[in-house]
Amino acid sequence: MSRIKGKATTNQTSSETVVVGVDVSKKWLDVFLHPIGERVRVANDATGIGKLLSCCLTNSAKLVVMEATGRYHRTAHTALHEAGIKVAIINPYRTRRFADVLGRLAKTDEIDAEVLARFATIMKPAPTEPSTATMTRIKEIVVARRQVINERLVLENQCEEATSDIVKDLAAERIALCRRHCDVLDAELQAVMKSDPQIAGQYAILTSIPGIGPTTAATLLAEMKELGSANAGEVAALAGLAPMNRDSGMMRGRKTIRGGRVMARNTLYMASVSAVRWNCDLKAFYERLRKAGKPFKVAITAVMRKLLILANTLLKDGRAWSATPP
Repeated sequence: MSRIKGKATTNQTSSETVVVGVDVSKKWLDVFLHPIGERVRVANDATGIGKLLSCCLTNSAKLVVMEATGRYHRTAHTALHEAGIKVAIINPYRTRRFADVLGRLAKTDEIDAEVLARFATIMKPAPTEPSTATMTRIKEIVVARRQVINERLVLENQCEEATSDIVKDLAAERIALCRRHCDVLDAELQAVMKSDPQIAGQYAILTSIPGIGPTTAATLLAEMKELGSANAGEVAALAGLAPMNRDSGMMRGRKTIRGGRVMARNTLYMASVSAVRWNCDLKAFYERLRKAGKPFKVAITAVMRKLLILANTLLKDGRAWSATPP
């Protein structure tokens, strides 16, 4: 099923670059072609994606932009990419802020599609490669494992606070189930990563670093696919570990971190707490910062950033960590 609305009246010429915004939901793909002004709605299934592809090819679209939606955008993303059409996957937070700047305070699927197209026209985001089937499986397992652990923590707190024996017993049973599920997911995660030689090699390099264990390595591979290909400043910014100035006029504020990929940053925090105990270089670095009067949060954030940059460097060089520099 599809519907095409009348084209908006524009004075654009056909020689201008066509950018397509696609608002993705479970059932529908709402499409806006800029600067043509054409709107299309198609079903989010094989037939609808075929119509979207035909629309993009007919209008010689140079770029399609979608918001990250978990799994609902994956099939369309892969189909467009395989047809040679560049696709950029955008953080919804960025496009919502862009809509505010445009004064588009209302939010509908049609408005979102137009905002995406206009965002891409101005910001020119880089195309996004679709995840491989193996990496998609790794991401799903990592997310499932994190959910199981969060559930277990909730149950453990409930068990500790409960006074009723039946509540404690039932919570204990569910805690045991969560632990079994976590073991199953860990085993599956190892099997999936070993099935891909490239990922297995990257995993071996990451786990060679003192402080980075199997869970941290898997999470970094799932959340930071740029590791090993970006520079130090870029990976720090992607993880939300790059200090940002807060200066205005004569005021010079304290630098803070913000944004970035929360899951990667959270797992790096736990890895850094371990690294300052077992990684001699990072331990010395951390203690030097603390002796200089840096608060714990500042010092541990610096360790997180240094650990991430170390991981990026080793992956880029294709070598495992060593206590002695090469």
